[in-house]
Amino acid sequence: MAKRLILASNSPRRRELLKGLDLEFTVDTGNTFVEEFAPETPHEDVPALMSTGKSHGFHRPLEEDEILITSDTMVLLDKTIMGKPHSREEALAMLTALSGHTHEVISAVTIRDARKEETFSDVTKVTFRVMTPAELEYYVDTYKPYDKAGAYAIQEWIGYVGITGIEGSYFNVMGFPVHRVAEELKKFL
Repeated sequence: MAKRLILASNSPRRRELLKGLDLEFTVDTGNTFVEEFAPETPHEDVPALMSTGKSHGFHRPLEEDEILITSDTMVLLDKTIMGKPHSREEALAMLTALSGHTHEVISAVTIRDARKEETFSDVTKVTFRVMTPAELEYYVDTYKPYDKAGAYAIQEWIGYVGITGIEGSYFNVMGFPVHRVAEELKKFL
């Protein structure tokens, strides 16, 4: 029986990366999950908790021939979780904190069908050079990174001029560890 893939994500980057696997899929973002977690939750567990929650919050039961893919990405600097900024000031504050430091990007993916599910995480370390306030303002004002964890996208200008090192998957930093997705999907297909 052929399986139908459903990507439950509003992220254009995740759509682009999944498309890169040359797989047919549809996008369905109907979901009832509220993204909350207890303060004592270990930081590295948050993306997996969110990804699993999004999977189980899908708005309808899965049919026998469907596979659902959900994901969540978090930027972690020391012990501080950086989500999506809500304002210019918040974006600048996040980028200022990241400037001159190494942080972790943790992405989790949940793949689920009517019978089983698998959740996995991938971690990439990213290092920024020290960036000037003018550079950070230019990036925020030009690229408006308000839908991106940590207020940046590695594939945009700031990645070209500001990132001096990466240890791990580049695509994980974009928000979708596509190499792991391909590997895990084999078990479902």
